Amino acid sequence: MDKDHYCVMGNPVAHSRSPWIHARFAELTGQTLCYDKREIPLDGFSAGLRAFIQEGGRGCNITVPFKFQAASLATRLSQRAVLAKASNTLTFDGECILADNTDGIGLVHDIEQGTGQTLQGLRILLMGAGGAAAGVLGSLLDTQPAHISIANRTLQKATDLVVRHQALASLHKTKLSAHSLQGLEGNFDVIINATCSSLQGGDVPVDARVLKPGALAYDMMYGKSAKGFMAWAQHHGARPRDGLGMLVEQAAESFFIWRGVRPPAAQVLSELRQLVG
Repeated sequence: MDKDHYCVMGNPVAHSRSPWIHARFAELTGQTLCYDKREIPLDGFSAGLRAFIQEGGRGCNITVPFKFQAASLATRLSQRAVLAKASNTLTFDGECILADNTDGIGLVHDIEQGTGQTLQGLRILLMGAGGAAAGVLGSLLDTQPAHISIANRTLQKATDLVVRHQALASLHKTKLSAHSLQGLEGNFDVIINATCSSLQGGDVPVDARVLKPGALAYDMMYGKSAKGFMAWAQHHGARPRDGLGMLVEQAAESFFIWRGVRPPAAQVLSELRQLVG
C-alpha cells in the first residue's frame, strides 16, 4: 500500500524531532503515512516546495526560516495564518496550497494542559515580535488574558503586531501593548521567550524584575538551547518550562488537520522527554 507522504522543511532541520513525533502519532492512531525532513537552501524554498508537491506530497510542516514564505505562497489561509502572516502547516489539495499555523494552539495546550496554568485573566509578557511571536499571539488572545505586553528589540515590529491583533484583543477585552526590551518594567504572571536569544546562546533579554514570584517562564526552545533560560528562571524563583511540549502539541494539531484524527499528545510528549533525557 502506498503511504501518504509528509515532511518538515527548514534550514537547519537535521535536529528536528518531527519525524519521530509523527511516526509515533501514526503508530498510536493506526494511520499509514511516512514523514521525513528536508533541509532546503535558504534561497530555494519555493522550488523545494514545488518539488515535494510534484512528488505527491500531501502536506508539510515549515520551520525556520520559511514560515513567512510559506504563508505568502499559499492559495488559501486559515484565520490563524492570516493573523500571523506566517504558516507552519501546509496541506496540498491538487493545485491548492492550504496554509495554517498551529504554533499558537500548541503553546496554549502545553501551558494550560501541561502545567495546569489557566491563562485567563493573567498578565503575559511575550518577548519577541518575529515569526515565532506572530504565530502564537492570536491563540494567546483567545484565552482572554487581562494584558499581553509584546517586547522586542525593535519597537516598531512589536507595534505592528499589536495593530494587526488589536481587533481580536478588543473582542476578548484584553489590553495589548508594545514595548522595547530595554528598560522594560512590569510584573508578569507568565513570560514567554519567542526571541532567538536561546538559540544563539545569548543572555535573557529582560531584567528578572519582570517576574512575579512563582511566575511561569516559558522558552519556545528546548534541549540544550533552553538550558540557559531555564536556569535563569529557576534562579529567580520562577517555574521554568521548555518548548518540547509545544513542539508535540503543534504537531498534534497538524496531524489532526491532515488526518482528521487527534493523536495522544501527552503520551508522546512523555515518551519524547524520556528519549531526549
